[in-house]
Amino acid sequence: MQTDQLHTGTLYVVATPLGNLEDITLRAIRILKESGAIACEDTRRASILLRHFDISGKRLISYHNYNEPRAISQIVALLEEGTDVALITDAGTPVISDPGYALLHDLHNRALQVIPIPGPSALTAALSACPLPVNSFFFAGFLPHKKGRKSRLEYLAALHATFVIYESPFRIIRLLDELSDVVPDAQIFIGREMTKIHEEYITGTIDEIRQRLTDGKTRGEFVVIVHPPGNKTIKPEEEHADHH
Repeated sequence: MQTDQLHTGTLYVVATPLGNLEDITLRAIRILKESGAIACEDTRRASILLRHFDISGKRLISYHNYNEPRAISQIVALLEEGTDVALITDAGTPVISDPGYALLHDLHNRALQVIPIPGPSALTAALSACPLPVNSFFFAGFLPHKKGRKSRLEYLAALHATFVIYESPFRIIRLLDELSDVVPDAQIFIGREMTKIHEEYITGTIDEIRQRLTDGKTRGEFVVIVHPPGNKTIKPEEEHADHH
């Protein structure tokens, strides 16, 4: 593995499958095998992934929102002694609505190297299958669970642009009700259980989506793409008109 001139280690940000293990890249497998340690949200879930690809004997570092300072110290110590570390999340691409920002910020300040190993992402997977205009969009991630939720939705609606939200099965119906108040005429696309056995993609009005989901289909994580009324597609020639 490559290291910089000071022989410090590299942090590899490794995307892992959303569900279907066939989606992992060959490079991701190699990096996981060659890294001296693997930082992960849940060591049990990481162990299942590693066993599937015959990767054993790795030091696993638990890294999540509740232990960031301690985990970052461990990772920094390994990198400074020359050990490469792979950062993974439970599913998809780390840092995108998952732990990792604080670590990357710290490593940047220390001039330690970070290299992305691209692959599966819930965001790009949903966008790639969405029949609504998505050549320009705003990614909002998860909304606040309680305080500030309404104001955040109002802010997104005021952008007059397609926006993308992550939502849990416990709040998806609530989200649809909230969207009814803020952007009642919007078109919605939902990706549920992507790449898994029961994956489903639904497009329609808020009411049409609600009717489909109240049929007991609220399991799994959701990617919700909201296309407000009057938000037109930007043609490629218009999008780049100012860059000639």
